[in-house]
Amino acid sequence: MIVADTSALITIASIDLLDTVLTEFDIHTTTTVLEELEETSAYDDRHGTAARSVLEQRHRITVHSTDGTARQSSRIDRGEASTIELATQESADFVITDDLRALPELQAAVQATVAISPIVLSALVERDALETETAVEKLEQAAANRDWLGAPIYRRARELLE
Repeated sequence: MIVADTSALITIASIDLLDTVLTEFDIHTTTTVLEELEETSAYDDRHGTAARSVLEQRHRITVHSTDGTARQSSRIDRGEASTIELATQESADFVITDDLRALPELQAAVQATVAISPIVLSALVERDALETETAVEKLEQAAANRDWLGAPIYRRARELLE
């Protein structure tokens, strides 16, 4: 079971892999994340388009109601806090996020493995659902879509595919 936050779902949708990910993995999220996606979907940009794509596929994502406010901090926002609560309640295997600032606190808060969304690319390659070359192309596309080029998240993501 994978618990995904807003940023991870937007990244996956922005590189046209949402259908593949939802087919290959058991994806769960929270009503708070859906609310954040609805807010983002109002924007007329690639993030808004990606958020709308996720919302169109929400029937394929298991959505849970959680409070999560107890886990909020200066680094963990409401959506991430709700995914921590969900991951704990459901004994999730993974929590995926693209918020590197929150990553250390998220890792400390749950038993699940916390990783950035490009780990899904690596897992898709391992499952033979995606060719390595395509995964690298998708990573480059995500880096461009999400303004990661030269950022620490991009370097971490490259390491996952090497």
